[in-house]
Amino acid sequence: MRKAMLLLAALMLGAWAPDRPVRVMVGFPPGGAGDLTARISAEMAAARFGQQAIVENRTGANGMIAAEAVARSGTDGMTVLLCPMGTMTISPNLPGQRLPVDVTTELVPVGNLAFSTYGLVVAANSPHRDLASLLAAARAQPGRLSFASAGIGSAQHLSGELLKKMAGLDVVHVPYRGATPAIVDLIGGRVDFFITNLADMAGQIRDGSLRLLAVADDAGHPGFPAPPISSVVPGFSVAGWFGLCAPRGMPAEAIAAWAAALETGTSRPEWRQRLLDNGLTPGFEGPEALARRMAANRAQFRELIQGAGIRAE
Repeated sequence: MRKAMLLLAALMLGAWAPDRPVRVMVGFPPGGAGDLTARISAEMAAARFGQQAIVENRTGANGMIAAEAVARSGTDGMTVLLCPMGTMTISPNLPGQRLPVDVTTELVPVGNLAFSTYGLVVAANSPHRDLASLLAAARAQPGRLSFASAGIGSAQHLSGELLKKMAGLDVVHVPYRGATPAIVDLIGGRVDFFITNLADMAGQIRDGSLRLLAVADDAGHPGFPAPPISSVVPGFSVAGWFGLCAPRGMPAEAIAAWAAALETGTSRPEWRQRLLDNGLTPGFEGPEALARRMAANRAQFRELIQGAGIRAE
């Protein structure tokens, strides 16, 4: 009876509606920005569709394992991918990486959920109280300081490489399997700094175990005041985003329904505040706008990857 009522409502409205639980897949472990935004987007979908929305973490390969699972999941509209900037725009440009799926052709944008401010952090007991002193120490000790990333070819890796290039640094890259283990080692003193989403480390900044030295774009974030990196390294700018993507071939009605769930959700005060509290800025964009953003980011990172000679290992 319930299924028949849902289908009748969908026909009357001229829109797609799911008749069973939907899934949001995320390619990163619990606790980070990707997992957080996946769970918020799932709540938005559940509220819009009147169905349970399940978040499934399939980690590895900079999000490509989850991306492949979604691309192969079928086109019934029931499964989408939490697609961050790195997975959709950096990984396709990384030489030497054997990708299980071509995200540029096998996935299509559904909509953007939030923009992410990146921040440069050090451990609470770090001797560096500001960005200028950190850069001075790196220049004085070539090859001694290190920066963490969430993996080779991740957005965090490219952010560190961009800082190296623009600030003239010789620092060592230390890749991890996600932001959470990188933060653990940063707090433990095994790496010197990390540039990542504020959402990855909002709790540690607030409890004082990490010190935020600077933000990576001039707009910054109202909840985490800090000078921009560009105040010390002119022209430096990195900003991320988290959206949803779908398998190519998903009906336009289903894509529109998922996009409407994001648009409605990002306008509701409770979800907006949760995003802001975790270092993210609510920012809905529809499929066409997100497609343009992806194309621009791919061109930007292709140039940086080629210039830095970065390859997958």
